Amino acid sequence: MKATADAAAMPAARLPTLARQALGYLVTGGLAAVVDIGGFHLLAPHFEGVLLPAVLSFLVAAVVNYTLSSVKVYRRDWRSPRRALLFLLFACVGRSINASVTWALATALPIPATLAKVGGVGVAFVANFLMNTFIVFRAGRH
Repeated sequence: MKATADAAAMPAARLPTLARQALGYLVTGGLAAVVDIGGFHLLAPHFEGVLLPAVLSFLVAAVVNYTLSSVKVYRRDWRSPRRALLFLLFACVGRSINASVTWALATALPIPATLAKVGGVGVAFVANFLMNTFIVFRAGRH
């Protein structure tokens, strides 16, 4: 069993650090998106509008993403208040990038709104990954 686990882990270990982090961040970000959407789905029926449940589910997803990214992607201690605050700040920046790019694509190009949203998510993912990799979790910062 150990040999199988070691063999399965070997390809990820051979990846350059940045590629390994990007792949891990894609997984943790995907899980956080599920938490965000699922949390919103559970909260929305209990509120008058959608803004408060959207903000609450985003915050819960950000905590999940921060914790998983800290431990699994960047291998850092998740109990750093400074790092957690920076992560949340950049998550909000990423949210703004997502909305701005979605709006820009949807209004400037003759494409469906959902395709514009995919573009917004993609640009925000790259921006968040870069901010977190090179600022929040940069090498040498503990």
